[in-house]
Amino acid sequence: MDSGLPDFRGNEGFWRAYPAIRHLGYSFVDMANPRWFIENPSLAWAFYGHRLNLYRNTKPHRGFYLLKELADSKKDYFIFTSNVDGQFQKAGFSKERIYECHGSIHHFQCTKCDIGIYSAKDEKIEVDMEKFKALNIPKCPECGAVARPNILMFNDWQWDSSRAERQAQRYIDFKNRVLRNRDRVAIIEIGAGEHIPTVRYESERCAMELDGFVIRVNPRDYNIDPSLGIGIALGGKEAIERILT
Repeated sequence: MDSGLPDFRGNEGFWRAYPAIRHLGYSFVDMANPRWFIENPSLAWAFYGHRLNLYRNTKPHRGFYLLKELADSKKDYFIFTSNVDGQFQKAGFSKERIYECHGSIHHFQCTKCDIGIYSAKDEKIEVDMEKFKALNIPKCPECGAVARPNILMFNDWQWDSSRAERQAQRYIDFKNRVLRNRDRVAIIEIGAGEHIPTVRYESERCAMELDGFVIRVNPRDYNIDPSLGIGIALGGKEAIERILT
């Protein structure tokens, strides 16, 4: 990936990033399940703690800044993302113009009480990558139970969606402004694969709702109905560079 972050596409990509999990026989879908925070918190936090540390230490690549430059040159914009890594915020996009539909790893919630969502900025998690276990487990500041990331996982009925719902309302308000003003809309979709097609579906739905045009950027899964847009078989950074030159 342009960012240098792990590509979890398929089991092989996931296991390349986490060879210890290959030996356990778990897939990404297996690991991205809230049950581990109850059954095996040290394993759950080895996975999510490592990801949190990785995302904190990763700088957005040049494509993010070029995209922001492009967005700032327009009348209005909004980011719809299934990424949980916070890279758009790091690159300077307004948090009021971002909808993280699957939540954020930089925010936690409790596995037991209703404390709500709180910032993870003061949490430090050490991970033994050889044994693949967290050396310390984040705890709820209210009741002391095991905490978990405020991320929507598979088979997840405990996810606190309140933060995402507030973002979603701002996104709806944005789309209503577009309709009211009869603005022309370009939808630049970057790196959204077919395995978890949340972003692809939203791009297409948005194009139909707003009479917009989708530019689907993906080195592999770039196909799109030509009545909705075009596909570009490139990585995100290279595509944005070409669009702006």
